[in-house]
Amino acid sequence: MKKKIVVVGCGFGGLQFVNHLPGGVYDIMVIDKINHHQFPPLFYQVAASQIEPATISFPIRKIFQKRRDVRIRLAEVLAVDEAKKVVQTNIGPFVYDYLVIATGTRTNFFGNAATEQHALELKSTYQAINVRNYILYNFEKLLYAENKEGLYNIVIVGGGATGVELAGAFAEMTREILPKDYPNIDAGKVHVYLLEGGPHTLAAMSPFAQKYSENYLRSMGVIVKTGTLVQDYNGERVTLNTGETIPTHNVIWSAGVTGNLISGLPEESILRSGRIRVDRYNRVEGSNDLYAIGDVAYMETGKYPKGHPQLANVAIGQGKNLAKNLHKIDAGRFDLKPYEYRNLGTMATVGRNKAVVDLPFVKFKGRFAWFVWMFLHLMLILSVRNKLVIFINWAWNYFTKNNSLRLILKDTD
Repeated sequence: MKKKIVVVGCGFGGLQFVNHLPGGVYDIMVIDKINHHQFPPLFYQVAASQIEPATISFPIRKIFQKRRDVRIRLAEVLAVDEAKKVVQTNIGPFVYDYLVIATGTRTNFFGNAATEQHALELKSTYQAINVRNYILYNFEKLLYAENKEGLYNIVIVGGGATGVELAGAFAEMTREILPKDYPNIDAGKVHVYLLEGGPHTLAAMSPFAQKYSENYLRSMGVIVKTGTLVQDYNGERVTLNTGETIPTHNVIWSAGVTGNLISGLPEESILRSGRIRVDRYNRVEGSNDLYAIGDVAYMETGKYPKGHPQLANVAIGQGKNLAKNLHKIDAGRFDLKPYEYRNLGTMATVGRNKAVVDLPFVKFKGRFAWFVWMFLHLMLILSVRNKLVIFINWAWNYFTKNNSLRLILKDTD
């Protein structure tokens, strides 16, 4: 009888894990709350009306059409019973021989309930569409609202790659698109704020990248405030630790993440960050047949004593490595390969012809960096069709500084 492998989550890690399992050997069950694989690095472009959401969303059933050994269930995992080897979901229980947790992360509001209630998130394609709808609809309100003060300001919290890229995208929108679509709005009054708690943007990158990302943002009109924390947001006004307040109805939170955990995991494996402690083979600490990969997994190594960075390449590498190791375990072999992340570089884009790239042997910025960023992100997109559509959108936007993607998709009732 085939061993049953249950995979919770079909992000970068879960997808690569299943793809690298030999076909026809296992009975594989993929469980996810949504029916599509997402591409988080480009959520911000959906939010800023630069690409269509369908170009970065890939139906899971379409991905595995040719895999008769893979079954898919749209469900929410509620708990794990390790003793019985059962996963409890909202549609019923599923038995497993091996369980792989690839649930990723969710937004971390650090206990600020008021901010969580009112701020916008950017952790899914749906949330990216919601940000687009919200910002565009508030532009419409600027044409007739009596109190316009809070509608003019777009506040992005968190100066990591997502925050920097989103701030740059909205700065370009307000400078190039707003005057065309809304000639009756004084574009000079529209301000994009980027708030970062640390001393610099792109804290995980080099001082070179930090310096030039901030310079680029400020040259585009973004108001960058470092060493600044949000104390409260009531839906109308952001209160900062400096005592300053910013009137705004547009707050997008990208200041931190926490792991998407499942009940029933060994308590000693759960960290305060919400990540699951695993060994060098991605086995959950204190368990036998539980594994965790990707952003939700915390693995200490000699090169990364504080855990690997939560990047797509780490999830992809762990997924591939675990698939090979699990097949060896099932075959009774013990020549397992421990995982180690090889840092091939990090990068972030700020806007047209503006990007920073950190490679192990060189750092560069500007137009060439921007083209490198585009090429590498295109290579990670799953289908040839979607690569082509995104490339055409980027090329059209580059030459025309305009597009036709600014749709407000909402119920009219």
